Amino acid sequence: MTGSPQTTLVLGGTGRTGSLVAKTLAERGLSARTAARHGADVLFDWDDPTTHAAALAGVDRLYLVTPVLRVTYADHVAAFLDLAEAAGVRHVTYLSTYRADQAPPEVDIRAVEADLAARTAITHSVLRPAWVMQNFSDAHVPVVDGVITVPAGGGREAFVDAADIAAVAVETLLAPDAHAGAQYAPTGPQALTVDEVADTIAVVTGRPVTHHDIDPDVWIDGAVAAGFVPADYAVMLRWLTGSVISGNGSTPNGDVEKVTGRPAATFHDFAQRNVHAWTSPVAG
Repeated sequence: MTGSPQTTLVLGGTGRTGSLVAKTLAERGLSARTAARHGADVLFDWDDPTTHAAALAGVDRLYLVTPVLRVTYADHVAAFLDLAEAAGVRHVTYLSTYRADQAPPEVDIRAVEADLAARTAITHSVLRPAWVMQNFSDAHVPVVDGVITVPAGGGREAFVDAADIAAVAVETLLAPDAHAGAQYAPTGPQALTVDEVADTIAVVTGRPVTHHDIDPDVWIDGAVAAGFVPADYAVMLRWLTGSVISGNGSTPNGDVEKVTGRPAATFHDFAQRNVHAWTSPVAG
């Protein structure tokens, strides 16, 4: 990809990967514009198309993060990508999900991948990361009173640091031609059980941490009842947890090192860097 401008629009620009993508792009000399409903460089709301054109003005590449906590969004994304093409975007890096080809048909993950593959005016790269390590240090799967409550059934997952996902994304955005059509599945270097995650957090914090392997339906129904997720998102949670429980969780690969030139972070490294998440006065 040649010519100017060379500016990336980063959707979810205040989020776990988006904020890091924007920061690293800027450090590497490429202009980055964060977009979100609050706190970003520009206002962007998937439900307000009037915010889309202004966000796209003057950009030629896009970090695509689809609407969160939803299962149906392909039409929204397709309309936005049409607008992006018309505005001059020539490369899209899409944050998908591990084994997206196995996602339930009710979820639009595969539809967005197919949409990108069918477009000839833009190149694309697809990232299919494993579960992020940050799930355990924020409100997604927090440690509450020394307990991690999540269904896992003893299954393993190659949890990946969001910083490593962002690092892979950055490389695809800096050199779109070199990564055109590429599909990467960023993972950590170890496939861990949640019990092993709890043990690692206990070691770095010096506090007891255990895993409560709750029944999946109880956990999902509780999340819906508490308003943490909408009712139709239950199918997504059931698929994600079911993959781990059935032994079909992510397995370590070398994609992070292949793309970035450095090995993926271990969970122990991540826990040491984020120990404050579990030891600060407000931590559970």
